[in-house]
Amino acid sequence: MNALEGKVALVTGASSGIGRATALLFAAEGAAVVAGARRQAELARLADEVVSGGGKVAVLAGDVRDAAYAEALVDMARGRFGGLDVAFNNAGTLGAMGAIEETSADAWRDTLETNLTSAFLGAKYQIPAMRERGGGSLIFTSTFVGHSVGFPGMAAYAASKAGLVGLTQVLAAEFGAEGIRVNAILPGGTDTPMGRVVADTPEALAFVEGLHALKRIAAPEEIARSVLHLASEASSFMTGAAMLVDGGVSICRA
Repeated sequence: MNALEGKVALVTGASSGIGRATALLFAAEGAAVVAGARRQAELARLADEVVSGGGKVAVLAGDVRDAAYAEALVDMARGRFGGLDVAFNNAGTLGAMGAIEETSADAWRDTLETNLTSAFLGAKYQIPAMRERGGGSLIFTSTFVGHSVGFPGMAAYAASKAGLVGLTQVLAAEFGAEGIRVNAILPGGTDTPMGRVVADTPEALAFVEGLHALKRIAAPEEIARSVLHLASEASSFMTGAAMLVDGGVSICRA
């Protein structure tokens, strides 16, 4: 039996990278998928791929910083598929990069709104829908940056992603008795459009790969499999976890 057979799963940031890989994997594992991202054309291509593989999918383009969009995604899950069991709040941005004295307050706020406030808005509407189903799995994408490694010039990104770990812990404690599990993944370097902004030259890529114990970065599909674990009953006794999926970057010093 597929790991998510009969489940309804919502994925944000689904147009590329980890989000896209996860949406495809969820569909292959039996879930009806609601996919959200800013880019309609990329979402349409994702939908075509899911349908051609025999899966179920509905897509909606929008901005995760918008509360109305967060609510609309949940309404789509209810209206199209009958409810919501899994939510992977994955959409994010590198945001403002550079020295703190050169970072504007507006750029700082935009990064936090995209990476952290969007997760709050998602949970605000997703949790009541999960309660209607008797429980569910809520997952956030954090990062090792600002958790186990500090990278110069990434203050806004690190602060916003570290905030997700705190949000994860509080929501896990608050809603565990209702059967709602809340966890975060902390990926290492991954071959995504966002990751390529940081590792934008062969030399930079080699440096990033060398930070990892495995001496390589991840494929998005590898990270997606960790998300599937948290979404499925395989992780039924996991909640409040900040799960490192980082290729050993957090323990590697050579």
